[in-house]
Amino acid sequence: MAQWQLSGEYFENCNCNVVCPCLVSTGAPLTARPTEGVCDVVLAFHIDKGNYGGVSLDGLNVALAVHAPGPMADGNLSAAAYIDERADDQQTAALGAIFTGAEGGPMSAFAPLITIQLGVKKTPIRYSLAGKSRSVEIPGIMQMAVEPIPTMHPSGEIWLAAGHPVAPDRMALAVGSSGSTFADHGMRWDNSGKNGHYAPIGWSN
Repeated sequence: MAQWQLSGEYFENCNCNVVCPCLVSTGAPLTARPTEGVCDVVLAFHIDKGNYGGVSLDGLNVALAVHAPGPMADGNLSAAAYIDERADDQQTAALGAIFTGAEGGPMSAFAPLITIQLGVKKTPIRYSLAGKSRSVEIPGIMQMAVEPIPTMHPSGEIWLAAGHPVAPDRMALAVGSSGSTFADHGMRWDNSGKNGHYAPIGWSN
């Protein structure tokens, strides 16, 4: 197993009403039923600095689209992965190892829940950070963006430590911006006005 570490940014936008009960509910984490019965979520990642056994991952982007037919803890998830077209063969293999959880790290918590692999595509991925808003674009597939939910806090953001595997100690509550859509693998989602999160990430195995 190669030693690796990365730091950067992440956000997600699912189809639950704000705030999603997956991690914030009276039930055990991941056991609450999604507010719409199923969960359709995109997770987008930007790596500022990263290294996998000597292979640099600086500046690369990854996106995941996941469908859960019920509570996350019940499993039976379907997942599609999108890897930055700028990644060479070594970088592509490294990102695959990290984001499938095959070589430890946060994504290893999700791997056992995924039963249907919808495939991996190399594609242009544009990840943008503008003020407190985050967005990701994959031409013809996804255009997703989130912004902080309204708050009386002077910072303009609500942060919590919810134990989310991606960012356990610090995660902002957000909402999907208008036009947050995904279409691929026979699925079509519009998560505008729906639940979102964003956070800095620092991962290693």
